Amino acid sequence: MIARMIPDILTIAQVGYAPGGFSPLYMLILGATFIASMLISGMLKRRFAEYSQIPLRMTGAEVAELMLRQNGIRDVKVISVPGQLTDHYDPIRKTVNLSEPVYHENSVAAAAVAAHECGHAIQHQQAYLWLGFRSKMVPAVQLSTKMLNFVMIAGLLGVGLASTASFLWIWVALFAVTTLFSIVTLPVEFDASRRALAWLQTSGLAVSMEQDKARNALFWAAMTYVAAAVGSVAQLLYFIMLALNRR
Repeated sequence: MIARMIPDILTIAQVGYAPGGFSPLYMLILGATFIASMLISGMLKRRFAEYSQIPLRMTGAEVAELMLRQNGIRDVKVISVPGQLTDHYDPIRKTVNLSEPVYHENSVAAAAVAAHECGHAIQHQQAYLWLGFRSKMVPAVQLSTKMLNFVMIAGLLGVGLASTASFLWIWVALFAVTTLFSIVTLPVEFDASRRALAWLQTSGLAVSMEQDKARNALFWAAMTYVAAAVGSVAQLLYFIMLALNRR
């Protein structure tokens, strides 16, 4: 949830393309990743739908503005963006972008999401190590993603080099960059949720029961990143094994 580019980049970790063909092991990895992702996504949607019915006295936008203000952040704007679950923090424009339902609703779900995105703004303000590392990786990830697309097309078109060991190691190297990015994303997301829950508790905005529901909502949101990272690591290990066997 920290930037809308993440799902786009992480998609490359689940492209379903296997240099050299589709083995039963690779199909098993893809199937397990797909099922896990679908189950987590379904649970996330159900939890957010449920917790959107539990009212709080402030809208998501008001929660975000209050959290930023109480943490001494005056140069970040809270704005509304189209869509659902499109919430993210933009470190370049310094905006907390809340989806329309989160921005306008006064519910536990909206408060949890808004506070989480503000957690990223606080990370940025405090130069949080993992966020800085992740930001520095973005150009390399963008380049690797473009190169993977070209390599994938070459493989699908049956270019002769697509079955060589050199081709496989190039694929592994590029794929490793996107996999590392998905791994680095995890501490960034979990830390933002930790900051959000700590603030919700100290602010008195949510009572204990509501706090537990906010924690649960953020947990399932974080699990989407965990599933992507695990799936990406599993595929990377498979590609490494494939490359080693081609030597």
